[in-house]
Amino acid sequence: MFSGAVLGTALLVGAPLVTQEAQASTSKKVQKAQKAQKAQKAPAAKSVRKAKPAARVPRKAAAAAVVAARPSFGQIYGLHATDDPLDLKSAVAFVMDQDTNEVLVSKNSQAVLPIASITKLMTSLVVVEAGLSMDEMLTITDEDIDTEKGTGSRLAIGTSLSRGEMMHLALMASENRAANALGRHYPGGLSAFVAAMNAKAESLGMLDTRYVEPTGLSSRNQSSAKDLATLVKVAHEYPVLRELSTSKAHSVTVGRRQLAFQSTNGLVRSGAWDIGLQKTGFISEAGRCLVMQAQLAGRKVIMVFLDSAGKYSRIGDAERVRKWVSSLPGTATSKMDLPG
Repeated sequence: MFSGAVLGTALLVGAPLVTQEAQASTSKKVQKAQKAQKAQKAPAAKSVRKAKPAARVPRKAAAAAVVAARPSFGQIYGLHATDDPLDLKSAVAFVMDQDTNEVLVSKNSQAVLPIASITKLMTSLVVVEAGLSMDEMLTITDEDIDTEKGTGSRLAIGTSLSRGEMMHLALMASENRAANALGRHYPGGLSAFVAAMNAKAESLGMLDTRYVEPTGLSSRNQSSAKDLATLVKVAHEYPVLRELSTSKAHSVTVGRRQLAFQSTNGLVRSGAWDIGLQKTGFISEAGRCLVMQAQLAGRKVIMVFLDSAGKYSRIGDAERVRKWVSSLPGTATSKMDLPG
């Protein structure tokens, strides 16, 4: 038998031996576990990388769902609910014979709405009637940057173009900085120019019309379809406005570069219409807008479409009107009539 002292000594001597074995065993297990974890992590990392693109889509979709499109004034006022025989998609429409002033189509024509870049037609009319030199060079500055909607422009700060080229780009390509530069370089500056715009509207009897700036970016630039038909009729009297607004494309020299611009009106670009004057417009509050003077089946017609919801709806409405006018009794048949 072992005494208690001997037994205690034996346990003390054996204790370190047991601990070292346990540590060695544990170390081997840890190494195996680490290898297993590394083996498991590698595929998992690949799986995560592959899954990243799919994970981003729902986040974008969720963000898009949160940011709702701003309703137009026509939608707010319920004007799109108005029925009409031609099933026009524009909330407002007005069509009249240019020579006789006969009203052919009238849909919410007295509603006063934002008119977006249709504004540039009055901008150009005021410049032309002021008799300002079309050859004078105008320079784009920080004052022409859009602080209303934050839109960009291909006309960089410091770009110098003639007044005629600025007007060309404003009417044909709806260039906002060009339009603002036209107003800034008016005698007395921008405030005097806006006052001249409103004075001209009043002199034409456009009592529903108000301008606060020359580009149309502000939703406070407002008018009615009937007023805009009056504007189109007067603007059509000026050959320069007819020529520049119906140009399909135009290039300008900026430094060592040539910048090519094209018409914002698909009907002008297609060449299928005989258009004498036109202007398009768009901001969220106004929807898509279009004013035109055109020959339809041998008849001079002025058309105004405001607050069209779809991207191509204003063009579709113009086609509907053309087909309908061409079918009227006593109207000469045109080669451009739509089939059926």
